[in-house]
Amino acid sequence: MEISLEGKVALVTGAGPNIGSGIALALARYGAKVACNDIDPAAAERAVERIERNGGTAIAVPGDVTDEEQVTGYIRRVIDEFGHIDILVNNAALLGGKGVLDESTEFFTRAVQVAALGNFLNTKHVGRHMAERGIRGSIVAISSSNGWSGSAGVIAYAFHKGGVNNFVRAAAMDLAPYGIRVNSFTPTAPTPDNPELIKERGAGGVLDRPRAHGIGGETGTEEWRRPARYTGQRMPLVPMGTTGTPTDIGHCVAWMCSDYARLITGCDFVVDGGARAKNFAYAPAPASELAGPLPLIPLDVTGELDREL
Repeated sequence: MEISLEGKVALVTGAGPNIGSGIALALARYGAKVACNDIDPAAAERAVERIERNGGTAIAVPGDVTDEEQVTGYIRRVIDEFGHIDILVNNAALLGGKGVLDESTEFFTRAVQVAALGNFLNTKHVGRHMAERGIRGSIVAISSSNGWSGSAGVIAYAFHKGGVNNFVRAAAMDLAPYGIRVNSFTPTAPTPDNPELIKERGAGGVLDRPRAHGIGGETGTEEWRRPARYTGQRMPLVPMGTTGTPTDIGHCVAWMCSDYARLITGCDFVVDGGARAKNFAYAPAPASELAGPLPLIPLDVTGELDREL
């Protein structure tokens, strides 16, 4: 099966620097022209540079996904530049935060707005563009394992990722009559493989360098507090030993957006080495004792050359 996105145009929100950049690169490597959106113009430009140094075609379309005027503005720019949009990946989100006892109204509101309005406004306006022109496109929303199961310390993130999951199913029903497919993808703490990110933060991910407080912030110090999570030595958590990288995610998303997936809509795809599937009481063996996955099929040629970073 040779996946090709030749002739297609993709818009990826939240395109830098980890999962969004990896997905944008994958879509470009499979042949699509890619518009990279981020609220940070520099992040969008870096995603474009990564695609271009790997031989792809891309433009930066920075903007706030919660502002309808900005959303319609960068969508118009993509259409003016590339003629149409066939693929939308809603990746923009705010990570982190705190637990329900400590989170601020301001952060909770902003985090929910980015996910809710980002998915809604981009899906609405790209969906209308596709429907009006008879484009049987593909829309992918990026969820999280926190949208399917609970974790302490990230109440806003858990709330909006759970909302993303049912938004996808409902939007899939709305757009099915037009041949437009809507699905979600659920990553689970991937290990970064963007050379720039590795140079900045060092190699490895949360499985290699676990954080005592998880992905959220610290809790308060009142004397009545109880620990929200175990903070001792972490046992192995992933049946295949690794949750993969943004490249693994990109390969799957590219296939989801291809014509081979023509009847798949309202579904969720998981690439996490079995992390979500396992029973809570099951502790996998250490990664060193597992066969592990097949070798990664690389997308970032520069990344392959710069492994010493």
